[in-house]
Amino acid sequence: MRLTTKGRYAVTAMLDLAIYHTHGPIALADIAQRQGISLSYLEQLFAKLRKRGLVTSVRGPGGGYNLARPPVEIYVAEVISAVDESVDTTRCGGAHNCQNNGPCLTHNLWHDLSDRIYDYLKQIDLQTLVDQRDPSGQRPPTSCVAVDVKLDIQRLNLSA
Repeated sequence: MRLTTKGRYAVTAMLDLAIYHTHGPIALADIAQRQGISLSYLEQLFAKLRKRGLVTSVRGPGGGYNLARPPVEIYVAEVISAVDESVDTTRCGGAHNCQNNGPCLTHNLWHDLSDRIYDYLKQIDLQTLVDQRDPSGQRPPTSCVAVDVKLDIQRLNLSA
């Protein structure tokens, strides 16, 4: 699966925002510090997230970013798509030119896997990830909020 740092960082930053969303607008500098992500990189990502209506910005002292919708209404697939990422397991990037300008023998297999992964990520909302991060209900570690999405064969219905 091709999911670059851009997609991973976008999901991590949005999860951080979801965790702290009740504290009012969150400064990107705070997210950058907690998650170890470059502030300038976050600014680029949040411009795209804002354009896609996933976050809103508040200017001035005490400003920052808020989720545009409740965490339960924002899905991981939306976040990944918002930063121009795709979930693609094909070798050709979906262009159907894997081998001799045509699809390879396993193109349909990898294309179907991509679709199932995307369908899976469309079902995972930020609130679910917030709830899964720490069963004890304690605050997350400040150094990292891991997005641990476990893809297993049963969950993806690959046995069908």
